[in-house]
Amino acid sequence: MKPFDLIVVGAGILGTSHALMAARLGKTVALLEKDNRPVSATVRNFGQVVPSGLAGCWHTYGRRSVELYKEIQREFDLTVRAQGSVYLASDAEEWQIAQESAALFKDKDFPNELLSAKQTLERFPYLHDRYVQGSIFFPDDLSVEPDKMVHRLIEYGVRKYGIRYQPDTAVLACEPNGDLVEVRTAQGERLQAGRVVICSGSEFRLLFPEIYATSGLIVSKLQMLQTRPLLQVNMAANVLTGLTLRRYEAFEACPSFAQLTVPEHYIELKKWGIHILFKQATDGSIIVGDSHEYAPATATDELGFDLQDHINELMLAEAERIVKFPVRTIARSWAGYYAQHPDEVFEYEVAPRLQIITGVGGKGMTSSLGFAEENVGKWFDN
Repeated sequence: MKPFDLIVVGAGILGTSHALMAARLGKTVALLEKDNRPVSATVRNFGQVVPSGLAGCWHTYGRRSVELYKEIQREFDLTVRAQGSVYLASDAEEWQIAQESAALFKDKDFPNELLSAKQTLERFPYLHDRYVQGSIFFPDDLSVEPDKMVHRLIEYGVRKYGIRYQPDTAVLACEPNGDLVEVRTAQGERLQAGRVVICSGSEFRLLFPEIYATSGLIVSKLQMLQTRPLLQVNMAANVLTGLTLRRYEAFEACPSFAQLTVPEHYIELKKWGIHILFKQATDGSIIVGDSHEYAPATATDELGFDLQDHINELMLAEAERIVKFPVRTIARSWAGYYAQHPDEVFEYEVAPRLQIITGVGGKGMTSSLGFAEENVGKWFDN
């Protein structure tokens, strides 16, 4: 078999984005996925594409990703909806952050709109008036359906660019072989490429465990819930809250951010890394979450597979403080796991043209397409 230009190991959003961006440059690409289909962090999140929550280069990657999502959506349905995001301020400190951030985003030429409490409640009537002191709305943010989007993105890459996609293909070894890199699968297949990139999320055991053990990577476990379809509710935006204003890196540059206090009401929520978000799916159901527990790459099993009822209860109680609709009509609840790194991404060159890229944390759905476009442009000198 003729060598590929690029083999990508891992078909989550980060791996799929690198495969697609290389294929768009006319490169031959194989995308290998160990499971029957992507089943980890990429399909267990809110499906919010929110450059509004990111800072620095990741904000830039997110904005480019929005452009790419929209471009692809015009020719192939990825479930992309351009409906924006609103961040709610619930007290004076959060409202101050919202106002300061409006000026910062204006300097970045990123559209936003400050809304008074009255304006917010008129536009989003399902919110409790006692919670809302004001809000900031970002019209350029997107929504996607997390259980569908990456599968459709893969299908698009296969159909339009001829990406060779192989699910049920665990990779057991990647080794330099002259000017190429050879990949060996669990089925005994040997594939070669001019470059191999490993985007295996929080899978740290199959390939190069010794590298991951000293990488500084940690894994975050998130608990999330989803209601039954609530057809009487039309959210018309991603809804993020005061806890999010206190958490997302985009707001850390605000002058008042360092002076934020922790109200007594937030202490237990902060202990479990809870910040409340809402996202309505196309069937009318609403995803609510999430929480964050952490473990190092060498001890991810300590996070367990169970869902903790008291964490779900904390999230639901806080959600009831924010919205009027019945959040306790829960159809399902799950745990998601994603890798993150203190440097915001873990990039490691195992050997020439053999690279690990993982640990982007919760930025994957928002920023992967733009990030991957820049990477493959460097690799292939475009």
